[in-house]
Amino acid sequence: MAKVTIKDIAKRVGVSPTTVSNVINGRHGKVSSDTIRKINRVIEELNYVPDFSARSLVSKRSRMIGVIIPQTEEHPQFLLENPFYSEFISGIEKHLREQGYYMMLTGVDKDTTYLDVLVNWNLDAIILLGIYKEGLYEQLKEVKVPVLLIDSYVEDSYFHHLRINDELGGYMATKHLIEKGHKKIAMVSGHLKENGVSAKRFAGYKRALKESGLSYEKQYLFADSVSYEWGMEAAKEILALEEVTAVYCTADLIAAGLLTGLHHAGVSVPDELSVIGFDNLSISRMTVPALTTVNQNIFSKGERAAETVLAILDRGINAIEKNQEMEISILERDTVRDLKE
Repeated sequence: MAKVTIKDIAKRVGVSPTTVSNVINGRHGKVSSDTIRKINRVIEELNYVPDFSARSLVSKRSRMIGVIIPQTEEHPQFLLENPFYSEFISGIEKHLREQGYYMMLTGVDKDTTYLDVLVNWNLDAIILLGIYKEGLYEQLKEVKVPVLLIDSYVEDSYFHHLRINDELGGYMATKHLIEKGHKKIAMVSGHLKENGVSAKRFAGYKRALKESGLSYEKQYLFADSVSYEWGMEAAKEILALEEVTAVYCTADLIAAGLLTGLHHAGVSVPDELSVIGFDNLSISRMTVPALTTVNQNIFSKGERAAETVLAILDRGINAIEKNQEMEISILERDTVRDLKE
């Protein structure tokens, strides 16, 4: 049986091969919704399979975008154990799929060489989360494709950046607690690596304290890993500090563990202890009580990352702003008590 072609589909629907090609490649701007439905129905009926190798030869693109997650925590985790990654990656995949692109996802161990793998993938662009100046950093320059760094503070004109202002986020979270009358505020965080996200959020915590005339107390800082288990463990240590009235967690995953640990200890949130998180993960709506947090619109951030790399491919590496910053806000729910009331 002869292989089905775009021309076969066009003839069956009664449109031009160009229109069929536009629909297959996600270019729907000039095609009616009725025509799109007809083309997709015929594609399914004829069991059409795109010839990606031929398409790549014509366009010089593989239509593959690599998404890489380096292992930066001190305690190893499964790739998608942190729901931040799954929500962010879902946003990337959705937008790429809608535009006729595909995603290759991998984790990378610390200080491991992956240059050969990256080259063999024949990627059009790379989206990389949380890279530091080590290991993969110099290798990426040798791949010779656009690279978008997410939540990274590596400063190098070779890369494009997409991130939030993490220092501001830490400031906003702590300031929110202070404005509610809290003065003894503990902080629970992942590993505080220089120029890492947690370190920036810690800097914002200290800035808010200083601005409000409150002293930073070293014994109020608990830094280990971005994990639910660490949040549960930290709850035990914080309960030993009877003067503390509020806790700022630099990630919702930590905050969820903290809430569980406090519940097991019989501590009422927010009546006895207030908690604020960071990220607005989907789980922050599911905790009991629902978690007040810093909202950074993770799914939209993933979509924005995909939009950015495709824009670079379409318009050129120098046509897109090198440093993009997404807005953040405080999302009030039920875990922070107003001591002034």
